[in-house]
Amino acid sequence: MKIARFNGGRIGIVEGGAVYDVTDAAVTRGTAWPPVGPVQMIADFSARRPAMEAAKGSAKAIPIGDVSLEVPVPWPNKLIAIPVNYHAHALEMSSPAISRNGGFFILSNSSLSGASEPIVLPDLPGRQVHHEAELAVVIGKGGRHIARENALDHVFGYACLLDITVRGKQERAIRKSYDTFTPMGPWITTADEVGDPSDLQVTLWVNGERRQDANTRDMILDVPEIIAMCSSVMTLEPGDIIATGTAEGVGPIATGDTVSIEISRVSRMDVPVRQGQGGSNIAIPATV
Repeated sequence: MKIARFNGGRIGIVEGGAVYDVTDAAVTRGTAWPPVGPVQMIADFSARRPAMEAAKGSAKAIPIGDVSLEVPVPWPNKLIAIPVNYHAHALEMSSPAISRNGGFFILSNSSLSGASEPIVLPDLPGRQVHHEAELAVVIGKGGRHIARENALDHVFGYACLLDITVRGKQERAIRKSYDTFTPMGPWITTADEVGDPSDLQVTLWVNGERRQDANTRDMILDVPEIIAMCSSVMTLEPGDIIATGTAEGVGPIATGDTVSIEISRVSRMDVPVRQGQGGSNIAIPATV
């Protein structure tokens, strides 16, 4: 099942180029604040799925191009990121095996945005902002000390994710946590449709030029090991998002660009880039 969030927090099932509104079956209060409805849906999915499928049968098909696609999980408990997790990217960045030796880091949830929203560049003259194409793992069943052999049982689904990064020497969290710097979507494809996450092709284009193209088999830490590592430290909760790291080929983006990411058996999204105002701060001087 492909599950999207659209048009102000509505929940829909995507099929055949259309979205079917199943909000009333998926969440108790679709417009509640904070917007935790998607997290509740994920936590209760086995119970809600039959009603969602029934609601789809009577819902009107809305062309996917006629809706505004929003981030599928806007209020996760945690947004976790794995650094330098592909062998070739480790060589590219002169950072060997950071994922194995350095663990993970946490990004701001407010950096999340949806497929219909632009990446907004901060006003940082002289600083490059780079694209990073990543597979997002959405946790479905929480747990602590999850064994590697059981890890995939805890996955709800997968999505495309862009980890947008200001290059520099500051801590990753400040360079990656700008609003709109973590586009995710365009929907979540449930784990049963994706199958083995160790054989997914992850490709990124900027304005149609292919920049990144790698397979998840080339990860230093695969998805089960990532889940086991993260849960050894903290309890994973339904709706938690893990960005699993990027491959080689990262490079700059600029206003007017369109960044496209496609992951086999998962989805594809195309995100425009726009220049914003503000964003300078004491930790990222404009002259660096």
